[in-house]
Amino acid sequence: MQLKGLAPRTVEAYLCMIRLLAQWADDDPAALSEERVRDYFLHLVRVRSYAPQTLRQARAALRCFFIEMLGWHEWRVFDHIKTKDRQQLPVVLSRDEVRRVLSQIKELRFLAPLSLIYLCGLRLNEALHIETRDIHRKELRLHVRLGKGGKDRYVPLPQAALDLLSRWYRCHRHASLLFPAMGHAWKTTFRDDPAAQAAVQKARWQLATHPMSDSALQNVWRMALAASGVQKKATIHTLRHSYATHLLEEGVSLRYVSQYLGHATLQQTLVYAHLTDVSVEQTQQALARLAAGLSKPVSPPAIA
Repeated sequence: MQLKGLAPRTVEAYLCMIRLLAQWADDDPAALSEERVRDYFLHLVRVRSYAPQTLRQARAALRCFFIEMLGWHEWRVFDHIKTKDRQQLPVVLSRDEVRRVLSQIKELRFLAPLSLIYLCGLRLNEALHIETRDIHRKELRLHVRLGKGGKDRYVPLPQAALDLLSRWYRCHRHASLLFPAMGHAWKTTFRDDPAAQAAVQKARWQLATHPMSDSALQNVWRMALAASGVQKKATIHTLRHSYATHLLEEGVSLRYVSQYLGHATLQQTLVYAHLTDVSVEQTQQALARLAAGLSKPVSPPAIA
């Protein structure tokens, strides 16, 4: 898979799908027949109720394993699996709801990446892998490297976000990472000496070799959402949806929003047009202006 040039997260996802197949079959997956693999896909559809996107990922992983790795080119089971996406609108938080959730987060090491995700429309993995070299202070823009599909892009960086990131960077001053992993059990040393504890904490950050984990930030988000009283089923990715919707409400061009999100086509961005209150209001005003000329009675033509 590495020789095929697949992204590390794709390799991890494919291996996970192979492990799940092995657990279901309780056997070496390489020894399974085509009929057995077909039964597994039926299990995913009927019992596990896999979403279309997840089912496509399972099909891609198993096709790679059985056809490209094992050479079972005569198998047709993967051609029989058809998926159809469900047209569901994403959950979006209002601006006040975003503020309510983020106000529950008191630690700067968590507030900084979550605020960056909202203010720049980033994916979770993109935000955590931002490095100090990616921040262009003079131009007020952020270089997002190796986003989805291995694509780079630039996004505008608000001054408020830059100020917040600068405050956070002064806490650790890592050589490259903006959100370094802290390490484990750092609070167990110098519990009664805050100054010494802060020094140990900063040293651990500077020695970090990888960014903060996804799960750490997701746990903080879930607790903040519960404490805020917001009753929506929102995830960290909801901040990205909210970013796009709020930009459209502010009159930013759909083309620019699509570019900032790193979408391949405008069609992917159009879904947010359905979520903006401003768009609905503008449509009603436009229709009222169109109807205004129709409300006047039309005089019949004169007869010669």
